[in-house]
Amino acid sequence: MTQPAITGHGVFTPQEIITNDELVVAFNAYADRWNAENAGEIAAGEIEPMAHSSSGFILSASGIERRHVMDKSGVLDPARMYPRLPARPDDTPSIMAEMALDACTRALAVAGREGSEVDLVICAASNHERAYPAIAIEIQKLIGAGGFAFDMNVACSSATFGIQAAADMVRAGSVRRALVVCPEICSGHLEWRDRDCHFIFGDVCTAVLIEDAGQAKGAHFVIHGTRCATEFSNNIRNNNGFLRRAHDQMDDRRDMQFMQNGRKVFKEVLPMVSAHILGHMEDAGWRADDLKRLWLHQANKTMNDFIGRKVLGRDPGPGEQPNILQDYANTSSAGSIIAFSLHSNDLAPGDRGVICSFGAGYSVGSVLVERG
Repeated sequence: MTQPAITGHGVFTPQEIITNDELVVAFNAYADRWNAENAGEIAAGEIEPMAHSSSGFILSASGIERRHVMDKSGVLDPARMYPRLPARPDDTPSIMAEMALDACTRALAVAGREGSEVDLVICAASNHERAYPAIAIEIQKLIGAGGFAFDMNVACSSATFGIQAAADMVRAGSVRRALVVCPEICSGHLEWRDRDCHFIFGDVCTAVLIEDAGQAKGAHFVIHGTRCATEFSNNIRNNNGFLRRAHDQMDDRRDMQFMQNGRKVFKEVLPMVSAHILGHMEDAGWRADDLKRLWLHQANKTMNDFIGRKVLGRDPGPGEQPNILQDYANTSSAGSIIAFSLHSNDLAPGDRGVICSFGAGYSVGSVLVERG
């Protein structure tokens, strides 16, 4: 039977950066405007004033120092507070497909492959800019791939779920090579006017190429196992969707953007993810001492530190659990793949690691890999 492996990986990073300091200036200006507009209700004790944010609060709450975005001017405009991404004509590449083309080109170059050698494209992301045609099919055309393509959405776990689907098809022989692409424009679904979450997300796109390990042209990571799990929860939710108009809900409602109950997410997700990884490793006969690296979902440094300690049975050493969220923030499905792409080339043949992503659903996916 074919043994699937990750033979290429790539990251598209937007050029524009928003630092915590820049973000705080914009948010506090918005808060001051809101407080002035609602001064009467605040004075009467009917509503609470909007508190200022601070760079220190953001760093201590998340470990994030900055984030890359597709457009910073709209986000930092206190009268707007969301990105400016003009609509494109139907006969030009969409913004998600354009990001994906860059990441896929990088992944293909690492693997020494051409787009024409790919026969499956999965666009795995937490948000898709349109219902149809699938973004994946547009990416398929842009890179010159054959076969077929489809979109997938399992929120922050989309990348690992996509890797499982692709690896299964490569193993079964139904496809030769598959690209799992994660174009994430998280700045578009974040409520930048909410102090509790305005700092969380950034934009990016990742891609990994999966094919038979025996066909790899260079260094690669053999996929020894994949495992996915879901459990329904409303604690991370976005209610926007194509039926919004039918519900007569066209107003600027808070629940039409990213929302979460952070305390419950911490309490419920961390044990779920830790147990998931440990169970996957145990069934595969892997021990904590076998691991050289943990590439975890990049949502929050405290969460990753907790999971790392549970999985390894000790505090992770330098380099064992690389974090990239200080530079990228939470990039939803792409986070663990950024960490993998940026912090894997130093591993030696035989070194083992786990890629894991988790988030809304709840959902969690893990991939056991070994450097070939």
